[in-house]
Amino acid sequence: MTIADSGFMMENGASCLPHTPEEEKRIIDELARKSEANVKEGNLFYVVSNRWYLSWKKYVEQGTGERLNDEWYLESQQMDLLSSKIVARPGPIDNSDIVVNESEGNDLQLHRTLVEERDYVLVSQEVWEKLSDWYKGGPALPRKLISQGDVHKNLMVEVYPLCLKFIDSRDNSQTVIRLSKKASVQELYEKVCTLRGIEQQKARIWDYFNKQKHTLLDASNQTLEQLNLQMDQEILLDVQVDRNHSSQFSMDSTGNELALVPIEPSRSSMTIAGGPTLSNGHSMDYSYNLPQGSALSSSASADTDDKCYVYNPMKKGDRGGLAGLQNLGNTCFMNSSIQCLVHTPPLVEYFLQDYSDEINTENPLGMHGELALAFGELLRKLWSSGRTTIAPRAFKGKLARFAPQFSGYNQHDSQELLAFLLDGLHEDLNRVKNKPYIETKDSDGRPDEEVADECWKNHRARNDSLIVDVCQGQYKSTLVCPVCSKISITFDPFMYLSLPLPSTVTRSMTVTVVYGDGRGLPMPYTLTLIKDRCIKDLIAALGTACCLKSDESLMLAEVYEHRIYRYLDNLSEPLSSIKNDDRIVAYRYSKEEAAFKTRLEIIYRWQEKSTSDSLKGQRKLFGTPLVAYLGEDKLNGVDIDRAVSRILSPLKRAVKLNSIKENGLVSEGIDEASNSHNSRPMDNIELEETSSGELSFHLFLADERGSSCKPIEKYMPISSGKPIKIFLDWTNQEDEVYDASYLKDLPEVHKNGFTAKKTRQEAISLFTCLEAFLKEEPLGPDDMWYCPKCKEHRQATKKLDLWMLPEVLVFHLKRFSYSRYSKNKLDTLVTFPIHNLDLSQYVMNKDGKPHLYELYAISNHYGGLGGGHYTAYAKLIDENRWYHFDDSHVSPVNETDIKTSAAYVLFYRRVKSGQKIGEAESSGTHMES
Repeated sequence: MTIADSGFMMENGASCLPHTPEEEKRIIDELARKSEANVKEGNLFYVVSNRWYLSWKKYVEQGTGERLNDEWYLESQQMDLLSSKIVARPGPIDNSDIVVNESEGNDLQLHRTLVEERDYVLVSQEVWEKLSDWYKGGPALPRKLISQGDVHKNLMVEVYPLCLKFIDSRDNSQTVIRLSKKASVQELYEKVCTLRGIEQQKARIWDYFNKQKHTLLDASNQTLEQLNLQMDQEILLDVQVDRNHSSQFSMDSTGNELALVPIEPSRSSMTIAGGPTLSNGHSMDYSYNLPQGSALSSSASADTDDKCYVYNPMKKGDRGGLAGLQNLGNTCFMNSSIQCLVHTPPLVEYFLQDYSDEINTENPLGMHGELALAFGELLRKLWSSGRTTIAPRAFKGKLARFAPQFSGYNQHDSQELLAFLLDGLHEDLNRVKNKPYIETKDSDGRPDEEVADECWKNHRARNDSLIVDVCQGQYKSTLVCPVCSKISITFDPFMYLSLPLPSTVTRSMTVTVVYGDGRGLPMPYTLTLIKDRCIKDLIAALGTACCLKSDESLMLAEVYEHRIYRYLDNLSEPLSSIKNDDRIVAYRYSKEEAAFKTRLEIIYRWQEKSTSDSLKGQRKLFGTPLVAYLGEDKLNGVDIDRAVSRILSPLKRAVKLNSIKENGLVSEGIDEASNSHNSRPMDNIELEETSSGELSFHLFLADERGSSCKPIEKYMPISSGKPIKIFLDWTNQEDEVYDASYLKDLPEVHKNGFTAKKTRQEAISLFTCLEAFLKEEPLGPDDMWYCPKCKEHRQATKKLDLWMLPEVLVFHLKRFSYSRYSKNKLDTLVTFPIHNLDLSQYVMNKDGKPHLYELYAISNHYGGLGGGHYTAYAKLIDENRWYHFDDSHVSPVNETDIKTSAAYVLFYRRVKSGQKIGEAESSGTHMES
């Protein structure tokens, strides 16, 4: 597709063509590199529409070939970027598709659902100024680079500033104001007072979340982020006529209908004590008494207005564990994970008791104990508030500080959040204050039991917490070097198991098998494979179909425009990388021959105008390239000519007419016709030389890219040990001797017909997913293993086995897949047992322990990529009943209805020995250790 010329002109009427496309790209790349080298907080970046940016990128990269590796190209093949059409220069920068139309004045706002790299790109100020100088247009959308996180600092561009709805209590008028989350309260006062034309001394601004006064915002250097102000929430302006007011002012509830009674902070050691009695007998009233000046006390004061609070008892008859969580702006992913965790019996029991002694404030890998404290506080609120919805503002604020990747108001992954929470809680509760250094030992043929026990003891010496006690298991990892067969065995801990979802959808693929040694004719094979398999599976199926011998091998290649576009030598590459309109060839060799280092590629050119001078005339590529391996150390033109003759021998017309072909193989013992005047002998070839001493074929040695070539002469030395690419000029003489039809019309992988039906994905079981997880497979090229014996990185095979299972077993179903070629979500229905999940046959360590599990929670995801919605199912143990947690809405659900294709993360607990499945435990939260 060619983009129409915009005819864009400068203001003075001259055409704005300051540079060639290549020069524009070079200038912008250089500016981008300089910007990256000087990145610091406060730098300006500009939001640019990805639609316009891609048109510019297409313009400046035409002819360079660089776009072939870009994801935007692979997802926009309909643009026909490989065509020879000239791409016109784009028009003015146009950001209209990402800006809200109803934006007033100069306060331009972006659509809320934009995704970086899909809808917009971010460019540095220097790049924007240059592009704007060249192209004009806009509008300009500057955004600041801010620092996120307390423990792990991240620099990120604040694409969406904090939007607050400001209400004037005098007339209830509403105004939307926007400030950076890093802006101070003082800046907020200045902006509000300027808008309303009042003196700052008379203004009082309240945190008015959920239309209730929470906190009086004092004009200070505290940031809006530190005060946990949320996107689109309300703030209230009170204008004081009389400035005399008491510092002890009444406060409304935080939304959970619990009266908050201010008390003086205690200077004693931190305690977390019990309180009111729940229906299951647990004490629930609690207070936090933190030493002044500690990390925990300072963090708590930010959430509780510099005071500590005692929660009043629940009303009689209220049941804990049924509180919803308010959505604070795309926080359903967080709410889903939290509900699953706060309904995990061992965590409930632990955080309802006094756990202060186990908080580790000194762990450099932790969050100074603040994450554990915030989670514990939220869990207590959820279990003490009856059915009242909780707004997890304080917890979200902590999350943004310690995990900046979850900050902002975009949708995130509930499983990624779950992984962070489990790891963060572990480090905050780690009982090991000083981790010892332990050197890892190789298994060296020792018994598995001995090595596993040693690895687990070493792990526990550095990691000892509630999370390790309850949620961590151990698996055995076996790596085998494909070259020296070195075996390495390690035993590693796991917190959850990420299971692939094997597809049951099949795909029809046609691949042409070509003999690399001239033993047979090309033969197409149509195979049916599971859609989500990899290149290794395709080669195996193809080997079976073509009766591949044990001493033979196949090498796959993609052919495009009669050249080899790429070799499919990554066995773990998914079949999805092969498109239906691709053309795939499998070259068949003996393994001995394939071990030769010199690979010969033969590309055919048809000389449309035959002349006596082979260097003249129009040449056009045709046919399927052929590949051979050469074993000679020193090569010359004669060796190349002989190899070409051998590989073309099955195509001789005499052979075609007089031989019997089975599976494409040429029968031996044929034939007298092979010595006819138009054919060359097949075996013991004596090269025919022309009177001028030339070789029997018109051959040309090409460079690596195939863009230039030179004639090959008889005794011309040719470098061996690296791939050789040659052109063979096909003249009328070759056409008389050889049947070129076998080289033409290479079939596509799959030809879609009008009657083709879309295959539906069948349901699969959790056991099938687990078996796929435990299946041996080769490591990817980006995950090579360093073999200690070879002293080289190898693409080893890896096999996982379960060795020891934890008390709480979490399964993550890998529904989302991301690659250079595609982004996808699998809505496959996975059938999983609610009761009697027996994993005994999958556990290698036969220690006699039961491996029977019962489901108690599910994190669900509905919808597609870049959005969707998360909910949770959780079981209240003490009443043996399931509930649906959809943000603030909580409702009972039948056990038969919790199995859906939305199930994303499954939470199981080990069944207590002697306990009947589904039977409630006496305490409601106690589980076997």
